[in-house]
Amino acid sequence: MSRNASKPYLRIATEEAFATKEQLEIYKRILKQPDVDHGFAHLMGFYMSSPSERAQHIMRCLIDLDDLRIAHMDESGIDIQVLALTSPGAQIMDRDTAVTFIKNANDELGAAIKRHPTRFAGMVALAPQDPLASAREMQRCADLYDLRSAVINSHTHGEYLSDKKFWPIFEAAEALAMPIYLHPNSLPAKMIQPFIEAGLDGAIYGFGVETGLHALRIITSGVFDQFPNLKVVLGHMGEALPFWAYRLDYMHNATVRSKRYESVQPIKRKPSEYLKDNFYITNSGVAWGPALKFTQDFMGVDKVLYAMDYPYQYAPEEVGLLEAMDMTADVKRKFFQDNAAKVFSIKL
Repeated sequence: MSRNASKPYLRIATEEAFATKEQLEIYKRILKQPDVDHGFAHLMGFYMSSPSERAQHIMRCLIDLDDLRIAHMDESGIDIQVLALTSPGAQIMDRDTAVTFIKNANDELGAAIKRHPTRFAGMVALAPQDPLASAREMQRCADLYDLRSAVINSHTHGEYLSDKKFWPIFEAAEALAMPIYLHPNSLPAKMIQPFIEAGLDGAIYGFGVETGLHALRIITSGVFDQFPNLKVVLGHMGEALPFWAYRLDYMHNATVRSKRYESVQPIKRKPSEYLKDNFYITNSGVAWGPALKFTQDFMGVDKVLYAMDYPYQYAPEEVGLLEAMDMTADVKRKFFQDNAAKVFSIKL
């Protein structure tokens, strides 16, 4: 990707969603099933059927990987989008459908990047229902499209990556030096009802609670002791985990010592140390200076990246708010460009 020398840095947005027409057709079939997942029906069922301006805008933008998307990027000053298949991706599908679908979706992503090589990068979509197939797909997309990161939309049918049956995905990701973006999903059936009753199940709060839980399960299950070079990306200011770091360390240690839960076993380091060393964080959806500054102080300025969360939070004015923050030129360049280029292996 050629860089405009007149700019001090490029603005690379790192959590930008797209969908394929095949994906939406599969979703329509799933939504007709009598036992459809409640969270999925409440989330994608709304966006795919609502006449509201917001829902219609999001659906138009999701399936466009050409003129409309690039026009929005130009309007908001975004030079490059790192594309990720919109949640829940293939993870709401049955295993066989998911494994077949992700190949098609990744091929469409690869074709879009080929059409617009200076504007798009991307993450490999996975089907955790089949961990070995997911590992093979990571290798295929690395070889075929030079994709060097992957996205998993939190839980898969209520199951979490802390379960060792999913660890072949981590093994492949570490071997390929391929960071995994752990993106939110609608809440699983066992968790969702109190959130829906209060209208708090989505991006407003529920997504962060559930995805933060997932990240903690990965940490406390010993994943990073087994795969010390594995890297994970969390959006939405780390799903608030940096703000909980002190208490997480204290209470995890207390819980291990008390032997209260069989599932909570000793790990080699404090939870906050894995968070700092094995994670990157994007600010997606959080254009708020104090939170960003705290997260940069906690994680280090090399670990925090810019994201818009397009098209779900298409807010061009937020780019200006972040540009105006009191950051040195070097830190601002890392935030908008250099960290993303490193994490997602973007050639500038």
